[in-house]
Amino acid sequence: MAGNPTCGWKLEKAAAQCGFLRIAGCDEVGRGPMFGPVVAAAVILPLGCRLTGLNDSKQLCENKRNELDAVVRAKALAFAIAAVDVETIDRINIRRASLLAMRLAVEQLAIAPDYLLIDGCDTIDWACPQESVIHGDGTSYSIAAASVLAKVHRDRLLVELDSMYPGYGLAKHKGYCSREHMAALGKLGPTPLHRKNWSPVAQTVLDFGSAMDLDGITEPMLHLD
Repeated sequence: MAGNPTCGWKLEKAAAQCGFLRIAGCDEVGRGPMFGPVVAAAVILPLGCRLTGLNDSKQLCENKRNELDAVVRAKALAFAIAAVDVETIDRINIRRASLLAMRLAVEQLAIAPDYLLIDGCDTIDWACPQESVIHGDGTSYSIAAASVLAKVHRDRLLVELDSMYPGYGLAKHKGYCSREHMAALGKLGPTPLHRKNWSPVAQTVLDFGSAMDLDGITEPMLHLD
């Protein structure tokens, strides 16, 4: 079988044997960063199509991700990408925002799926049978394809946002909490697209040196789930 030996069609074939015909893989990227939206993709592939090298997007170099992004778009029966903004992430938390992004992606598919394969341990608010798969992006080609589309889309968006918010190094670290990003945050302060509930951002937004009474305020924790 072409591609990474740990990533293949096993889950899709099992669903197909149960009579499901339109199997969509779903994944999100951007849970960990302190800047920018969380992005999800949903992909329905023709079962057994050739996808040489497809794997979890985190295991692929940028050039390979871009190459596979084009391949998946060309071969997919349907695909969709959705993003949930920073304001919503701050309001409902990153876990719920990630699930919402996946639901929005599924909702936008041109072909309604009859079965969902979802990366992680959660299912989404959608009326069809679903299977959550821990490390699914390294197990299922459909989930891996969604992982690649979401990652490429978000990375390109962060490159665009780098020109809107210069000085933070967004094109390089893509909003994650790198040493460069932390230093820029301390020097320049947060932008409107920084996630205010993330600990480093919250410390910058709040004036901890002021004379106001801060009793009872606890430091928000950095979300990594």
